Order: sequence, then C-alpha cells, then structure tokens
Amino acid sequence: MSKTAAIDLIHVAPAEVTADLRVPAGAAPLEHPQALLALAPGEARDSLLAVHGILGTRLPPTKLGIYEAGGGSTSFLPLEVLRRAHVTVVDIDADQICNNDYAQETILGDVQVHRFAPGSFDLVICYNVIEHLPDVEAALLRFCESLKQGGLMFIGAPNPKSLSGVVTKYSPHWFHVWFYRYVRGEKHAGLPGEAPFPTFFHPLVTLSNLEAFANAHGLELVYRKEFESPRFPEMRTRMPLLAAMLDAFATVMNFVVPEKADMRHGDYHVILQKR
Repeated sequence: MSKTAAIDLIHVAPAEVTADLRVPAGAAPLEHPQALLALAPGEARDSLLAVHGILGTRLPPTKLGIYEAGGGSTSFLPLEVLRRAHVTVVDIDADQICNNDYAQETILGDVQVHRFAPGSFDLVICYNVIEHLPDVEAALLRFCESLKQGGLMFIGAPNPKSLSGVVTKYSPHWFHVWFYRYVRGEKHAGLPGEAPFPTFFHPLVTLSNLEAFANAHGLELVYRKEFESPRFPEMRTRMPLLAAMLDAFATVMNFVVPEKADMRHGDYHVILQKR
C-alpha cells in the first residue's frame, strides 16, 4: 500500500464509516456485538465502527481463521466476521476461558509463549491485553509469525501518555478495583475472571514504539486512531461533577505537556497488515 493510501485510511471520518453501516429503509436492523453496544456514544464507539468497516472490506470473503489473544466473555469483532470464522482464543486465565462462548477453540495458555504454525490466521486480535503483558515483544513476535501474508492484526490498548494511562500506570491495583466498582458501577470488579487485571505497561504499549516495531517486522500501518477514553462519557453520565473536574484538569495538562497531544485520548486502535 502506498503511504498516501495508508494516510487516507488512518484518517477515516467516523461519520463516513457509520454512514456505510446504516440500515436501508425496510431492511432488518444491523446486529452488533455486545462490546460495541455497551460503549457509550463517543469517539471510542466511532473508532470501533471504523475498525469494523475496514475489517469488512480487507478480510477475504471466505471462511476466516481468527486468533484472539486474550479472549473474555465478549468479542469486539463485527458479527458478520464472527459468523464466518473459526475463532481460536488463548488466555492465561481459566475463568476467562470458561466465560468465553463465541470461540470454536479455547486454549488455556500464555500468549507470550504460545506458538501456532506459521501463516495460520487471517486475523489476530489483541484487545485490551498488551498492557497486561510483561513481555509484549515476545507476544507480538508470536502474533506476526501466526499471520498469513496479507493478514491483519487489530490491537486495542490504553494510551500510557494519557491522563487515564498515567493514573493507571502509577496507581496500585486496589485503586483500579475501587474505580471499577464505585465509579463505573461494576459490582463484580476484581473477582476471579473479572476486570480490572494487573497492568505492566511494557514500553511497546506506547503507540510510537508499537509503530516502530511494526515497521521493523514487516507490518504495514492500515489504521491508527487515538480517541477519548470511554471512561469520560461514562462519568459525564454517572458523575457529572467528577467528570467536569477531570475535563478541566485534562485541559490544563494539554497546555503543560510538551507534546502535541490530548490527555483525554486514553485509548487507541491500530490495524496492521503483514506485507
């Protein structure tokens, strides 16, 4: 792919993508995975819809082999893709494996060391997982090896340089559990098989480092989007005063940090293609 074409894909406008996914008059409603429906309207949901659109056009229209590295109780892939795929999940958490009900094959194992035959999959997805891995490089090398030529890798992860990323990186795990339970309202947070999970934030989780790794290992950037963490719209609904304070703090930080970045951009999506 040319650099210009890649840039065109990177900057897909959410409105353009969602317009393609709208239901024609009289047609049955589109179905989406619960992971998408659970997202509050905002940048995170728009970017995931953009990802769905790209996967729908770039993946072959045949039976798909998909490797999900770390798979819980719900998928972030479009249902149209899931319905024609053989999904293999590898997860180190036995409870997560038990909670999974959409994969055809589940393996209790470590994505940092588990290996498949080279060229086994059309798509590797690693969603909100790499921040929990001590050795991201080992995992990414296994992912690259398992991809077919022209295959896609979809990574979703928190941005370590954002406000939420900094707080997550430098706060203790008990605070993460407290936040999930009493700010997000998830009563089972921290119980076996339930988020949040301990985080490591290996250097390769930082987007610039991840892009450098991709370029050095034969992966072409197809889509890249930093976006406001879904925690912000959630809090604006549940705790508007706290959300206003955090918004104000993030605005101040945007003027203080030396980089041209929005501290509210707490997450990112990346799609890479094996050359």
